[in-house]
Order: sequence, then structure tokens, then C-alpha cells
Amino acid sequence: MVKKIILILAIIVLSMCCTSLISVKACDNIIDGADNFVNTGKGSSNEINATKLKEGSDLLFNSLLTIGTVAAVIVGAVLGIQFMVGSVEQKAKIKDSLIPYVVGCIVIFGAFGIWKLVITILNNA
Repeated sequence: MVKKIILILAIIVLSMCCTSLISVKACDNIIDGADNFVNTGKGSSNEINATKLKEGSDLLFNSLLTIGTVAAVIVGAVLGIQFMVGSVEQKAKIKDSLIPYVVGCIVIFGAFGIWKLVITILNNA
């Protein structure tokens, strides 16, 4: 029993020593990486490529809109099926859960509408 406790304590002490050495080495890498980042920014005059930024924004917008639409349709279908086959008590519970569903749909599609409106206005400006 005593040997097991000593072995466990030895493993804990060794792991603590290794962890502290790794964290010190990681701090050096962080500082070097930050210095390299700052020097790269000072040395180059690369401007933001508007075409790539627009393509990336469009891809992100369309992907998230598709995911939101699919999720809204699936949840709506599940709630609809439950409403059709449920008892009176279940229908009352489903009606209560429709409020967060509708609010969620408004938030999701409203956010995407605002995003698209802002992007359109900024592109025309």
C-alpha cells in the first residue's frame, strides 16, 4: 500500500515538473511568434483582397443560412407531426413550444436579413 502511494506521488511530481518545463517553452514560442507577426505586418504592404473577402463572406452566409433553414424546417416538421398525432395534453405542450420556435426563426432569419442588408449597403458605398 505504501509503495503504491509513493509511486503515485512520484508520478504526480514528475508530471508537474514536465508540465512546467513545457509551459516555459511554450511562452518562449508565444513571444517569438508575436514578434514575427509584428515584423511581418511592418514589412509588407499587403492589402485586403476584396474579392476573396466577398467570396468568403458569401460562402459563410450561404452555409449558415442553409443550416438555419434546414434546422428550422426539421424542427417545424417534428412539431407538426407531434401536434397531429398527439393527445390534447401533448397538443397544449406543443403550442407552448411553438413560441420559442417562432422567436428562434425570427431571430435566425432576421439576423441573416440584417447581415445581407449591411453587406449590400457597404458594397454600394
